[in-house]
Amino acid sequence: MRGRLLAALLAFAVLAVAAFAWPLLMSTAAERTQQLLLSRTADLDRFAALADTANATADLGTLTAEVRRYGELYGEAVLVVDTRRQSLVATGDLRPTDPAVVRLVDGALRNERASTVDSLTPWSAEPVLLARPVGTGIRVTGAVVLRADVTAAAGDIARRWVVVLLGALAAAIACAALALGVSRWVLRPLRELERGVRAVASGEPHAQVAVHGPSELRTVAAAFNQMSDSVSDAAERQRRLVAEASHQLRNPMTALRLRVDALGPSVAEPAQRSYQSVLGEVDRLESLLDGLLTLASAENRAAELRAPATPEEPAADCEPLLVLADRRDAWSAAADAAGITLRIGGAPATPVLAAFPAEELAQVLDVVLDNAIKYAGSGATVTLRLLAEPETLRLTVTDTGPGLTAEELALATERFWRSQEHRGSRGSGLGLAIAEQLLTAHGGELILHRAEPHGLSVHIGLPRAAG
Repeated sequence: MRGRLLAALLAFAVLAVAAFAWPLLMSTAAERTQQLLLSRTADLDRFAALADTANATADLGTLTAEVRRYGELYGEAVLVVDTRRQSLVATGDLRPTDPAVVRLVDGALRNERASTVDSLTPWSAEPVLLARPVGTGIRVTGAVVLRADVTAAAGDIARRWVVVLLGALAAAIACAALALGVSRWVLRPLRELERGVRAVASGEPHAQVAVHGPSELRTVAAAFNQMSDSVSDAAERQRRLVAEASHQLRNPMTALRLRVDALGPSVAEPAQRSYQSVLGEVDRLESLLDGLLTLASAENRAAELRAPATPEEPAADCEPLLVLADRRDAWSAAADAAGITLRIGGAPATPVLAAFPAEELAQVLDVVLDNAIKYAGSGATVTLRLLAEPETLRLTVTDTGPGLTAEELALATERFWRSQEHRGSRGSGLGLAIAEQLLTAHGGELILHRAEPHGLSVHIGLPRAAG
């Protein structure tokens, strides 16, 4: 946006300066041309008067002396002819037979005054020819032709044009500086607002922007700061509510578990089915409370990482392959019990480091492996791979189970979401939401794809460690 605004302002400034400078250049050239024309016209009139006197007295001495003195002084050629086009006085290389001279002499003998020339420019070098009739309007006795040198006039025009162009350049620089200042004054608050919006979108708490610039943008910036505080406060209250509610429910839930377990021996055989259902619901409630506490902890950790920290903390790096092997070993027994083959399918030849805490990566893998073992089905294979990319490391956990539909993939990371097929099984529907929170907090990502020909592939993107 800044580039487009600057381009528009600079284009307007250039057009404005050009619209001012071009007429000034043309008027300067026209003025100096007119000065040259007036000066040479006066000389022509004087020579025409001397030639008329010479014709009346039959004495060419004064005319000849004046023409020669003019030629020596200005270096310009002068030619005086009679009505028969015969040369009376001449200086320089003007000849009565030259085509241009012939045309001017014919016009002068018809009492025409050739005193109009095109406006000169700094690069004009061709001399101009001017003519005057000798005598009166009713009796023309000859003609005077003068070839005027334009070198001095062109030099004057060049100097004046340099002054004008330097002034135009200075004006253009001033306009460019003004445009730059105006664009910075207007766009700097917009860039601040953009940064603030990105910070709020990424979850940074209490993101603020500087309040400066035009009054309208200052009002918007102040409103944005209030909105950011309100959003952050609401999110914080929500996190506290989840954490505190889960924590407060923990004690009654523990007491309920003890009482229900204590009732076991006293429950008659006909009521055992209902009693087992109660135990299942208690298990689900405990799982839900555990998930809520874990989610609240993950969200708080994400908020802490997004908040600008004053002291620089060293990044918690880990070697993903070691974590991957450790979690494979930890889940092998559960996989064998479920009839699932759990294996590592590929890894980089050299060790690589990820800018991600090992314990949190293990927690993410636990969520993904738990889902894969729980839902892939007996006889399925779960393959773990580690791929090193230029800027990221990518862990993939792929199973050959039934997988999810396109609609289910879009909802899989939503809180409390569970597929229709597994609604009755144990689980809270918070696992993938927790994993996504942990990953995004450290600059990672969680992406779910359908595996070919069937199954689910979970892609875990991790930022590479510096160096």
